[in-house]
Formats: sequence, C-alpha cells, structure tokens
Amino acid sequence: MSMKNLTSIFLATLLLSASFSAQTLYHDSNSDGCVGLDDMLQLLSEFGSCVFNCGDAISYDGYEYSTVLIGGQCWFSENCRYLPSVNSGIESNIDPIYYVYDYEGTNVVSAKASVNYTTYGVLYNWTAVMSDSICPNGWHIPADEEWLVLANFLGGVIVAGEAMKSTSGWDNNGNGSNSSGFTGLPGGYALSGGSFFFGVNGNWWSSSPAGTTSAWYYGLNIYYSEVNRDNLDRFYGFSARCLKD
Repeated sequence: MSMKNLTSIFLATLLLSASFSAQTLYHDSNSDGCVGLDDMLQLLSEFGSCVFNCGDAISYDGYEYSTVLIGGQCWFSENCRYLPSVNSGIESNIDPIYYVYDYEGTNVVSAKASVNYTTYGVLYNWTAVMSDSICPNGWHIPADEEWLVLANFLGGVIVAGEAMKSTSGWDNNGNGSNSSGFTGLPGGYALSGGSFFFGVNGNWWSSSPAGTTSAWYYGLNIYYSEVNRDNLDRFYGFSARCLKD
C-alpha cells in the first residue's frame, strides 16, 4: 500500500473518530457544503493540541522534568541535565563547558549513567548555560530580575533560602523546608581543578551578564537561610534551572 493511501486512510479515520470524541467538531468546518482537505486540516489542528499545566511533567532531551508553580512563575523543580559533551580539567569564559560532579572522563553515556548526574544534573559554565538547547521550547534560563521575583515572593533574599532548599542532602543538618517546591540541592560548583563544596552549597546561573567576563548567579548554603545574589567569572560551573516563558 502506498504512503499516499495510508495517509488518506489515516485522515479519514480521524474524520470518523471526531464524531465519537468529546470535542464538538464539525466535519464541514468551512461551511462550503463539502468535506475536503481544508476540513481535514482544520480537524488535525483540533487534535494534537496539548495543554500544559504547571505541575505537569515536561519531557525534554530524553528526560521527564518535574515542574512547580511558585507565585506566578512556573519553574523546573530539578536541575537541568542537558549534556551534549562532558569536560573535566578545563575551564573557559568563551567556549561551552559541561561538568558532571566527580566525573573525570569525556564519555557522555558514562557521565549520564552516574548517580550524580541523575540526582544533581549538570554543572555549566555561563556560555554553556546560555545555549539555546538547554531548555525546551517555551522555556528559558531566568534573568537576574526573574530570580529576584522568586526570592521576593518567598519573603525576600534574607529568608527565601529556607523555602528553596531541599529537605535532604545538605551537610550538617543544613536542610531546608522546601516549602516552595523548588527543591534546591547542594550540587556545589566545578572548575578545572575539580568539583567543590558538594553538600555545602548549590548555585544557579542567571542569564544576566555582569560586565564583560562575569554573570549573576543565585546560591544557597548550609549555614544560612538567605539566598546569595552575586556575580562571578563565567568559567565557574554552576547548576541551571528553566523557567516558563
């Protein structure tokens, strides 16, 4: 059977199934007295329209990300895992660099098989985190002011950290309440010399530059309930989160 015939059968099946669907669909959508190609295309546009509600999981790059509504913002509630390559022992302000905590090889498949990748995601330098591919369509790396909206909704930067930190994983009983659902994990950071402060702090890049070689980031720490807003050189490897457009 030819592809053309298969396509015709598929479209005809859709037209017939419309009368049994919960949707109110009219076969002659353009009211020209004939059910033709235009009507089929209109019917196809009615099907396949997926409605996303924040809190639903979103599938991207082979992974199902959980999401959470905090105030009026819809966030990933876990760290980004986009990993086109993996590096260790190098750093750059210019080229994209991707680290997985405590992984020293260059094999992406092996890096993705590690427990730290599964739990904490990827550590990115700022160039890597600004890649168009890191977030799904309709999502983006939040700007400095969008991070501030989050912190202010949770009571301000002085206290928001308690609501953002996960309830487990932090050293020395430094866990938070995670009342926001953000689930901030202590993934530390990475440089050419290795990964540091795992279990002690978690840091997330914003998309906002600070001068020509630095960028703004937000950090959580075991010792404080505040959110640290600061800027550092772009070669640091920090975690990343996506925010709905």
